[in-house]
Amino acid sequence: MRQKYVILKNNEKNELIIQEFAELNKDAFTLTCEETFHGKLVESAINKGSQALIATLRTKHMYPTGICAVKIAEEVINLYKSKDADSTELYFDDKEFLPKGRGAPEPLDDSESESVEIDELLDDDVSESIDDDEIDDIIIPIKVADSDAADADNGL
Repeated sequence: MRQKYVILKNNEKNELIIQEFAELNKDAFTLTCEETFHGKLVESAINKGSQALIATLRTKHMYPTGICAVKIAEEVINLYKSKDADSTELYFDDKEFLPKGRGAPEPLDDSESESVEIDELLDDDVSESIDDDEIDDIIIPIKVADSDAADADNGL
């Protein structure tokens, strides 16, 4: 999935706005989240370091992955260092973060190589040695009282 982050620094209101977009349709980004941060909070986090800034920018509604969060934090720092810039855009594609050059995983067992025909599974191989007398001789450990059986028949 492709994502776009728009980072806006509003000097008039002393706030930072981060908008998260996702590509839900081909080449069409849809706004999925927008977070506004007070400028003093962001500046304080910048002074404490990038990890503090990342922790500040992550919320319960917008929680970018580690790689994205680092790049977002870098751009926020650049915005606050720059006197001219007040916005920037970042694009991410999840395909870029997948490991490259890995082959198909090895099968865990040989069960795939041992195919069983469905007809073999459906065959009735029940031995004919079961006798109806053996079934009748089964001892049932629970006895139902005659009055309880009558109640069960009446639906009570």
